[in-house]
Amino acid sequence: MNFLPLSFAAPAVLVALVLLPAIWLLLRSTPPRPRRLAFPGTKLLADLRRREETPARSPWWLTLLRLMLAAALILALARPVWQPEAGGSVAGDGPVLILFDNGWASAADWTTRTRALAATIDRAADQDRPVILAATADGPGQTLTAVDSAAARERAGALAPRPWASDRAGVLAALAATAVKPGAILWLSDDLATAGDADARDRLVALAGDAPVTILGGSDAPLLGLTAAENAADALTVRGAATRPPAEGSAAPVVRALDLKGFVIGEAPLAFTAGARTGEARLQLPLELRNDIARIEIAGVPTAGAVRLVDDRWRRRVVGLISGASADTAQPLLSPLHYLRNAFSPFADVREPRATDLDAAVSDLVDGGASVIAIADVGRLPERAHRQLTDWVNRGGVLIRFAGPRLVEGADDLLPVRLRPGSRVLGGSLSWEKPQELAPFAPTSPFAGLTPPTDIAVTRQILAEPDATLPDRTWASLADGTPLVTARTEGAGRVILFHVSADTDWSSLPLSGGFVEMLRRVVAIAHGATGSPTAGETSDIPLPPLRLIDGFGRFTTPGPDARPLPANATDIVPGRSHPPGLYGSDDSFRALNLLAPGDSLAPLDLAALPERFARRSFTAGDPFAIAPLVLGIAMALLLIDALAALVLTGAFTRNRRHTAALALGVALLAGAAPTPGHAQIVPTPAQAEADRFALAATETTRLAYVKTGDPDLDTTSREGLEGLSRYLASRTALEPGEPIGVDLAHDELAFFPLLYWPLSGSQAKPAPETMARVDAYMKNGGTILFDTRDELQTGPDPTRAAASPATAKLREILAGLDIPPLEPVPPDHVLTKTFYLMSAFPGRFEGGPLWVEELPDSNDGPAGRPVRGGDGVSPILITANDLAGAWAIGPDGDYVYPTVPADPYQRELAFRTGVNIVMYTLTGNYKADQVHVPSLLERLGQ
Repeated sequence: MNFLPLSFAAPAVLVALVLLPAIWLLLRSTPPRPRRLAFPGTKLLADLRRREETPARSPWWLTLLRLMLAAALILALARPVWQPEAGGSVAGDGPVLILFDNGWASAADWTTRTRALAATIDRAADQDRPVILAATADGPGQTLTAVDSAAARERAGALAPRPWASDRAGVLAALAATAVKPGAILWLSDDLATAGDADARDRLVALAGDAPVTILGGSDAPLLGLTAAENAADALTVRGAATRPPAEGSAAPVVRALDLKGFVIGEAPLAFTAGARTGEARLQLPLELRNDIARIEIAGVPTAGAVRLVDDRWRRRVVGLISGASADTAQPLLSPLHYLRNAFSPFADVREPRATDLDAAVSDLVDGGASVIAIADVGRLPERAHRQLTDWVNRGGVLIRFAGPRLVEGADDLLPVRLRPGSRVLGGSLSWEKPQELAPFAPTSPFAGLTPPTDIAVTRQILAEPDATLPDRTWASLADGTPLVTARTEGAGRVILFHVSADTDWSSLPLSGGFVEMLRRVVAIAHGATGSPTAGETSDIPLPPLRLIDGFGRFTTPGPDARPLPANATDIVPGRSHPPGLYGSDDSFRALNLLAPGDSLAPLDLAALPERFARRSFTAGDPFAIAPLVLGIAMALLLIDALAALVLTGAFTRNRRHTAALALGVALLAGAAPTPGHAQIVPTPAQAEADRFALAATETTRLAYVKTGDPDLDTTSREGLEGLSRYLASRTALEPGEPIGVDLAHDELAFFPLLYWPLSGSQAKPAPETMARVDAYMKNGGTILFDTRDELQTGPDPTRAAASPATAKLREILAGLDIPPLEPVPPDHVLTKTFYLMSAFPGRFEGGPLWVEELPDSNDGPAGRPVRGGDGVSPILITANDLAGAWAIGPDGDYVYPTVPADPYQRELAFRTGVNIVMYTLTGNYKADQVHVPSLLERLGQ
């Protein structure tokens, strides 16, 4: 039952409201109980003559109070709901047809729509009417028969927004083919216009006949989508569309760019001009960051249309240009580089090396991350440049070479085909009578789909030696069949040759728009020397669905209806067979987006529908059950009534003890009642202790040690870290506070960058839950310094090391941790120069190595080792030299333990070891860059 925004879950209870007049008559004629007073003379009045007396009536305010109490109880039992679930009224007789738009546009307010759908099914169930539930995005192949309300609820619960548009016309055509005549139609629309709406409107009118039709629309907020993204030279430009212009003064939606791991790279507002339904956002980011973008979305809009996926074709490639022509400096506007620069600039980042030496120029471009290198009129490459380019192509680079006089004179083997000596010139021995035009591109060519320009003429070309592989390597040819563009796969890359020059000396091709489009196709298939090719660009094998997006724009696994994407297809419309998402493999994929460039969004037009079709809006806001509030009011009225009855009967004046007890009970009830917004949370003792520990650990930098449960060992750790803290304060800018002991099982470890953990054979291995906390601490940037303190027991003999109880305990503990490979600190490690220059790391004992995380070998550093510049600090350090014993200082200021051997300089080295370790964990490995200084100075000298 529904009255405006108020509904009752049990409306039959409201019939009891008609009893209120009877209750009023009963209450007004019922007097309050008379007061009784003890009077000894009452016995004398017993024999007096009795007279008929009319009972006094209840006070009017008490009667009104009790009527309000009865009405509140009746209303509470009727279970009122404010802003009930939206849904259409079910009029007429016969089956109820529910057209439910579950296209991508419905995901924006899916909860509201499904709530309205459930409410509509409930209303049909109240009338015991069958339901035909037709989800318009599920297509005509779904079951369109009448079912009971329970089955309809089950199917409604399984519905989900689809990542494609609704097919209303197809579903209505399938409904018209059935024999079911609906008694009422409710259409829960997603407010988005589709291509088949005119046909759907006619079919809906025909199907409805005389049956009542109710159309429920969505919210007034415009629906947003992303239609295009262009990686221009200076910024990333994202274009969006809306079903209606955003309201003036409203906040602009925000477009976010994310990488493959989901981290936000940049964001910008999607700006709409006044009255426009299209907007644009510009993200001004460096090219390297823009090339890392994998997903673009509108923040806060959970729909498939608000997401745009990108693949390797979208990334802006770096194209390097090299020319061997001397006219580059003499006449720059006539040079090949001028034409290539203007042809590549619209879709690539063009770079030209400063070096004039060809070897140095190639090195600059390869080291600069070029995906494509275009070389104009270079015949034989120098040996070093030839070797670099060959290796670069094998790793995935694309080399484009253009013919010219130097290539005619002599060529190397870095070409796709063998060339004939000389060139074919108009009027020469290998000539044609008139300039040649381009032939249509073969279907297997990367240029397939392009229209060959008809306004070009080729007057000179370099010919290829015919062989069996020439047809397969020809991408474009002239009208007489001679190759114009040839290509060969070399490793993971390609070598491409244009058999004409890059300027206008040999042809007018560089002056045409077709030249730009051909180069665009070539750059599109380039993926760089370290990347991966885009799926569908290198073969005709269909691309299987890899990761698709659902109606909410979230990644999901492919369903059984998803079909492979045809390779090189450019006109695929996303739908049930090809949902939007990624197709291919993890190493090579292609993105299919819901909205194409140039698409627009328009609101659903209902003006042409008959006027008898009712139109309603979904109720804004969530339903709120007010039955508890009404019941609370009834209980309050009941308490007031009880107090009023006690006052009228004189209970307060007769017995003060009863009054005090009543007041105490009311106070207890008031205190027990929850008061929203004034709840007080009393911390538990454990929480209070954790807060005190957190405050002590964070108010200043502190060194921390692990509490082992051994009093002597813990005392040594505390005294050792106190001594190291004093040394740090006297020798460095760090002034640490008092050391703090850490309970691994309960205390928070993230407050400390370094934990000192001494070991003994008598320690118990921590519980698995504790080891999990330790493992998480190490993986999130923390470092643990394990000290077995057994160097005198083990020495250099590894067989004795296996018998050491402390070493055995260390191995037992490390067996439960995910630790990296370890190695003794190498001579070039950052630990050797973090603060002091050190070659050994002694403690109370000397001779034992300090173990750190192993880094892979490389040929770039000295003696075959890498520059120790990894991004993290080693999560684990291991020593056997008893560092805390060397640092320990007693209350009198003297050292607690002697060094072995008793050498004061060894203790000084032990303190320096501690300083280097602390600085290493606090500042990282920035000192590793110092090893680059000789190389940098050498380069600056050049």
